[in-house]
Parts: sequence; structure tokens; C-alpha cells
Amino acid sequence: MKIRPAEAADFSAIKAVARTTWHDTYDELEAELIDRTVDRWYTDDSMPLGAPGTVVLVVEIDGSVVGFTHAVAQGETADILRMYVEPGRQGDGVGTDLHECLVEQLEVYDVERIRAFDFAFNDTSRQFYESQGFEQTDTGEVEIDGEFYDEAVYSRDL
Repeated sequence: MKIRPAEAADFSAIKAVARTTWHDTYDELEAELIDRTVDRWYTDDSMPLGAPGTVVLVVEIDGSVVGFTHAVAQGETADILRMYVEPGRQGDGVGTDLHECLVEQLEVYDVERIRAFDFAFNDTSRQFYESQGFEQTDTGEVEIDGEFYDEAVYSRDL
């Protein structure tokens, strides 16, 4: 397993991991909505690799991208905006290794707190973040195609 900074050439693989994971995880959403959302949200425009405070990492196994994460550090807080591992690789420690590498990268920005966001109905995400020392500290809403979905906010102090 190799964890490295994402490159522009990785976006098709990032989008493929996101699409597979969304379809596997978010049963509450219609398949067409998932496809439209993934097409819009997982691009080099939505995850600008060179933006200040931005960290985008990918996980490769046997030369294939099987996971990725995207976080942005601003001031005392870093926000994990995306963290996905292919469903067949979940539970094997890939996400934990990716998260630990991400935290190391974020420490460079002298952040004091990390937050993560996901749909409130995603129990797998909640369990993962709790296993990494996060606790749910807030709620919010995310808009997709004019519909609003409950969002959970998890936080952890460094």
C-alpha cells in the first residue's frame, strides 16, 4: 500500500472510487442523483491540488487507486471534506492508514482541531470517525440538486 499526494492524472480514479463508494454506501439516495453529484463534486476544480492549505491524498494498492481523502486547513481548524475507500477494501486498515497520513500532513498547518463531515445517516462513517477519536459535535445540512440532507459534524482536537 502506498499513500501519496494526488496528481491531476488521478482524478478519473478518484471519481471512480467516489462513485463506487457512494452507490454502495448511500442507499438513501437515488442512483441518478449519485452519478450527477459525483460528476460535479469530484473534479480538479472542486479539489484544487495547489490551493493553500489543501491536502488531497490517494491510496494505491498494486498500482490502482483504492481510496482518497481531501482536507482543507484554515486557521486553527482543518476540515476533512472527503474520505473514501473502495467498499471491498474497507475494514482492512486502509482508511485508518490514510487518515493517519492525512493528520500528519495537516499538522504542518498548526491546526488545533480537525472536523469531518458526512451524511447523518451514514453509520459506517460515524463508526470510523469515532474509532479515530472523533465525536459528533454538530449537525448541518448539505444541499444536492435543491434537496437538503442532514449532515453530521465530527470533531477531534489535536
